[in-house]
Amino acid sequence: MAVHDVLDPRLYPQIQGAEKMAGEITRIALPGAAGRMGKMIRDLVAEKAEFEIAALTEHSDHPLVGSTTDGVFLSADADVLGLGKGGVIVDFTRPEVTLMHIEIARKTGTAMVIGTTGLTNEQEKALSRAAADTPIVYCANTSVGVTLLAQIVRQVAGQLGQDWDIEIVETHHNQKIDAPSGTALALGRAAADGRNVNLGEVRDSGRDGVTGQRRQGDIGFAVMRGGDVAGEHTVTFFGQQERIELTHRAGSRAIFARGALRAAAFASVQTPGLYSMDDVLA
Repeated sequence: MAVHDVLDPRLYPQIQGAEKMAGEITRIALPGAAGRMGKMIRDLVAEKAEFEIAALTEHSDHPLVGSTTDGVFLSADADVLGLGKGGVIVDFTRPEVTLMHIEIARKTGTAMVIGTTGLTNEQEKALSRAAADTPIVYCANTSVGVTLLAQIVRQVAGQLGQDWDIEIVETHHNQKIDAPSGTALALGRAAADGRNVNLGEVRDSGRDGVTGQRRQGDIGFAVMRGGDVAGEHTVTFFGQQERIELTHRAGSRAIFARGALRAAAFASVQTPGLYSMDDVLA
């Protein structure tokens, strides 16, 4: 079973078309505030009048804890993230930390945007349960471009036959700890959805040694790690004497910060439920 398949489709609500009122501020609670993604989000919020940072946290042994960052106290107490209605936790931390933040969001009615990757089946089930009580946007990649790429991959896979082989290659910086990336798996799910199959049944990401012939219908994954690459993903459809390559390259992690804030504005006015970046763009 693919990890994403554990998410309960009944928790995906019908979007009511809610929008921000003019001049209404989205309050952001930001765990991991001193990290690279945290700093990018803080810098972007500083440029946008429609957002404000309301809470910042870091792990207890971080040297900046106890100081004031951008006029907001940097705390080691995760409970400060619970802003309540109108507030949004934007989380790009680690799975076990994200799970703790999900409970805070659920108990306080704080919306949440989750860009953390590498969640297990059980962790995603906890996320689904929490979405019954508060709006959650969960996505492996908050980039608008990647979201559109996944939509195109789904369409192309649905129109090409099983005799077209699908391979996904992803490249990330040498500090990334999970593989294949959450984005690569999301693209794989999009391709599988286009073919009306379960990715868990056709995924091939462990080729090594004498593997035998490629099984028709499989969706293959390959991984590269090096340097400071923000993220590159290519989905290739191999036919007879022709192929289609669909590629997204992230020049900076800033694109994820921009998408995350767009998702936060969306989540702040939604009813409880589980949403994706497709919903945000819609």
